[in-house]
Amino acid sequence: MPLFVSVFDFNLPPFRKFVRKKGQEVKIFLMNDSVDLARDVCKKPDGYDQDLSQMLKDLITNGVVVKVCGTCMARCGIYKNHPYFDGAEQSTMAALADWVIDSDQVLTF
Repeated sequence: MPLFVSVFDFNLPPFRKFVRKKGQEVKIFLMNDSVDLARDVCKKPDGYDQDLSQMLKDLITNGVVVKVCGTCMARCGIYKNHPYFDGAEQSTMAALADWVIDSDQVLTF
């Protein structure tokens, strides 16, 4: 069963490496204002040492499934109505519910 993570932060990429070494799958579902991280228009703030959008893209490249709340696309974040980048799948609360039900553990960061 996969390990499901509901929010993304800079601790997740190294955490994912340790979890995968133990044979677990990681899935990420972004909702509310975190959906901006899945948009190309989102840029790292000046003076900030972490680029969370790039980290998310790297996770996708490394096989992590990322779904993003479809309703939140228009409702949340600074960049409302901007599209999600490739690899970040627009999704639904029903899909989130399925992930939670099918997961052994759910973590929230």
